[in-house]
Amino acid sequence: MLALLGGGTARAEEKKQFTLAWTIYAGWMPWPYAADAGIVKKWADKYGIGIDVVQVNDYVESINQYTAGKFDAVTVTNMDTLTIPAAGGVDTTVVIVGDYSNGNDGIVLKDGKTLADIKGRKVNLVELSVSHYLLARGLASVKMSERDVKTVNTSDADIVSAAASPDVNALVTWNPQLSEVVKMPKMTEVFSSKQIPGEILDLAVVHSETLKDNPSFAKALVGAWFETLALMAKNDDAGKAARSAMAKLSGTDLAGYDAQLATTAMYYEPKAAVAFTNSPELIRSMDLVRTFSFEHGLLGEGAKTKDAVGIAFPGDKTLGDAKNIKMRFTSQYMQMAADGKL
Repeated sequence: MLALLGGGTARAEEKKQFTLAWTIYAGWMPWPYAADAGIVKKWADKYGIGIDVVQVNDYVESINQYTAGKFDAVTVTNMDTLTIPAAGGVDTTVVIVGDYSNGNDGIVLKDGKTLADIKGRKVNLVELSVSHYLLARGLASVKMSERDVKTVNTSDADIVSAAASPDVNALVTWNPQLSEVVKMPKMTEVFSSKQIPGEILDLAVVHSETLKDNPSFAKALVGAWFETLALMAKNDDAGKAARSAMAKLSGTDLAGYDAQLATTAMYYEPKAAVAFTNSPELIRSMDLVRTFSFEHGLLGEGAKTKDAVGIAFPGDKTLGDAKNIKMRFTSQYMQMAADGKL
């Protein structure tokens, strides 16, 4: 298993101060902007709580620390939510479905023009992450499997420098690192998440026990999120200023960030996020993801089938063991945003 599963869950109790951990990714840059601009504080004040928005440099480390109980919430993909906290027994609830990657994750080859050219190569990526999932889906699309390549674990913080090495000629990564890699000489993106829309989801998740006793935390997060997204979606001076600030925080400029957003299917409207969360497409995506996760041993040593870890969806629908639900999707708070009731 990728993660270090220590520590147990955050204890359920009514509390006033919360933490949200985030890492650099196009779809998560609204969080640090919302914190800097006072939007998070505004919503936290409304509910009489405090929220610290904390950057963690390494993505996997941010999830591990959330799993260990250091953070109340974290920005994370659907697959990593299932395979790290949920598979580790940490009951986790998805309160915001922010976007799906629509080209923001890609397979890149040096001196190669099509995905078929990857055969026999070493592929640098964050092993057992969504990059690994994308690789498997890509290989299947050209009738190959992971037996046709050799993966090399490389952290997201190191992937750009690794790409510059003469020894590296194939890799999988996500933006903003992806945009840097494809600018390098001889690099060609040969497969991307645009070819598997709706499967790599970017989320904000909360410990279920913490949420149970502190629903105001989710309300404040969702309120801050959609206020920020409404602002950044505008093409006026205020919208451009917000996106420029997000761009700077992620190490690029407005044009660079807008290019990343073009390959990120953001749910700018809460109504759209609710519709997807309530849809059969989400269940289909999670079935693909849990199948991959089980086949790669990511559901834990004791998992005998892909049903080992239960996943709950709105409308009392489930996948897997209904007696072992550890990952829960709820549209409750996003619906409140859509209805103007936050």
